[in-house]
Amino acid sequence: MKLSGIHHVAIIASDYPRSRHFYTAILGLNVVAEVYREQRDSWKLDLGLPDGSQIELFSFPSPPPRTSRPEACGLRHLALRVPDLTAAVEHLQQNGVATEPVRIDEYTGKRFTFFADPDDLPLELYEV
Repeated sequence: MKLSGIHHVAIIASDYPRSRHFYTAILGLNVVAEVYREQRDSWKLDLGLPDGSQIELFSFPSPPPRTSRPEACGLRHLALRVPDLTAAVEHLQQNGVATEPVRIDEYTGKRFTFFADPDDLPLELYEV
């Protein structure tokens, strides 16, 4: 088997309009497609990143909460590449999104920080 990259990451939102605004207006992801799935009473929003990968944002009636954060078994966090961490952090903070202090990756020497989406899902910005 030969993998060529990540196609998409799926996220279930508790408040679809709030999360849609966060991922499009604040993070600036492009809407690829959006569809309401009546049989599931669910929205599915495909959001594109510049490298072609996508985030699928879903709504479902009464989804169960995440068990714990961030050390629960399963996906720990989603890391997004940015060319200028300082500018990205300033943009988030200007939009009311709190960020952790910037840290340095002890193995690569690269700068990174964490923040959360509207459902408190852990997201990382990693400067490349």
